[in-house]
Amino acid sequence: MSSKILLRKPTSADGMPVHRLIANCPPLDTNSAYCNLLQCSHFADTSVAATQDGKLVGFISGYLIPGRSDSLFIWQVAVDESARGQGLAGKMLNHILSRSHCAQVKFIETTITQANAASWALFRSLAKRLGTKLDESVMFDRQTHYDDEHDTEMLVKVGPFELANADVSDEAAE
Repeated sequence: MSSKILLRKPTSADGMPVHRLIANCPPLDTNSAYCNLLQCSHFADTSVAATQDGKLVGFISGYLIPGRSDSLFIWQVAVDESARGQGLAGKMLNHILSRSHCAQVKFIETTITQANAASWALFRSLAKRLGTKLDESVMFDRQTHYDDEHDTEMLVKVGPFELANADVSDEAAE
């Protein structure tokens, strides 16, 4: 029997474990270790670390979009292979949304490539759970922004929703 997965705000000490987790979760783009340290410190209020038996098994990085305190941008969602299939990504999103720092959030935005089926399923499920719509449009185009070296990133916008009426809780994942 595996032990409980605990959800918490990340700290700078999580930077390197996050860096390794993301590297082990294709198709996620890896960032520099320094970037992951900033995600775990500067963006801790809008990010979450999931640990099991002291090992990092999940991480979501996010931030409030500058000038738009009602919009949370989810940068990356990473779940270790050992923790997949348990709804952990959805629980981590709920954990972030349940924080007082996100009380004004009415929209969640992210980018997803067309081929990332797991992320599409996660955000479609989130929209359904929040009782709202999911809109999509091109944010970063393969030719225009990536010189044909990366797939187009679709902007996915979930909302509007009211957190007071949403199904989010601050419980630890099981």
